[in-house]
Amino acid sequence: MKKTCRSQRDKLKAISPLTTVIVMLGFPILVSFEDVAHSSSRSSCLHVIKASNPQELRELFRYNGDSLHLVSAHRGGPQPKFPENCIATFENTLKHTYAIMEIDPRYTKDGVIVVHHDATLERTTTGEGRLADMTLKALKELRLKDTEGIVTDFQIPTLDEVLQWAHGKTVLVLDQKDVPVEARVRKIEEHRAEAFAILIVYSFRQARKCYELNKNIMMEVMIPNRERFEEFDKAGIPWENIIAFVGHTPPRDADLWQMIHGKGTCCMVGTSRNLDREFTVNRASGTESTAQHYRALLQGGADVIETDLPREVGKLLYRESTVPASKSQFFQKLPL
Repeated sequence: MKKTCRSQRDKLKAISPLTTVIVMLGFPILVSFEDVAHSSSRSSCLHVIKASNPQELRELFRYNGDSLHLVSAHRGGPQPKFPENCIATFENTLKHTYAIMEIDPRYTKDGVIVVHHDATLERTTTGEGRLADMTLKALKELRLKDTEGIVTDFQIPTLDEVLQWAHGKTVLVLDQKDVPVEARVRKIEEHRAEAFAILIVYSFRQARKCYELNKNIMMEVMIPNRERFEEFDKAGIPWENIIAFVGHTPPRDADLWQMIHGKGTCCMVGTSRNLDREFTVNRASGTESTAQHYRALLQGGADVIETDLPREVGKLLYRESTVPASKSQFFQKLPL
């Protein structure tokens, strides 16, 4: 039998008041989100989000009144020693907390889709120039830099490699960059990844195209105000097929959260451009005031927070939260 997490025995002896049943390795275990968010310092476990089919993925993100709070790791959650858009970084994030992974696909010169944010190579790799001018072979000779600019042993991954890694571990959120909807849909279909991959689309026209090509693929759609809400409501796309991204600041129309929730849809907000920077600046002097701002987003109506700091923000979010019973089937802790 596989070895279970080292912290499991202690949890059974002293269970937090905030508990829920979550499936781990096929056995029911009582565990709180606070436990799982902090467990990586005590155990070698992977915090897995797993939907078995597209219907389950839609159910995972269906708003049903239960409080399900998740982080979306922007570019996978880079930090020192762990570069952005890198499989080792994705794995490291999941050692700390449950998270879905936002990634950035781009085309190489020879038509292969790799995962890399910038159009140029200098900031994040040992290379120079435009990524699109390089073949995959040439790109694989480069090494990625971490958040401090230090060269690591890691290479730029292909989208194929990331999709293969993610199966059974987490949900990928594929940004667009220079890869159109049609190509991203094809790649998801090649890997039968409809249960663990979501597309970011930047217009309702793109959303309709994705839905026409494959009705089983979920999307992240920008709905920052009431006008866009009403426009999407007439677009002919089921609300269950999307997560609504409301912006990098809370919507001015406070009713928008409730309107979206009324459609059974989760709301996502981004913090990489504001609160994450504030958290980083205040890290030395204390972050409790910033932590209250993150919690205020959840209280206001956010269900998913896209952040550059998934490990830190995950701990803040889950301090007072549990996995709702209606969603517990999708969350597991697996030994590495």
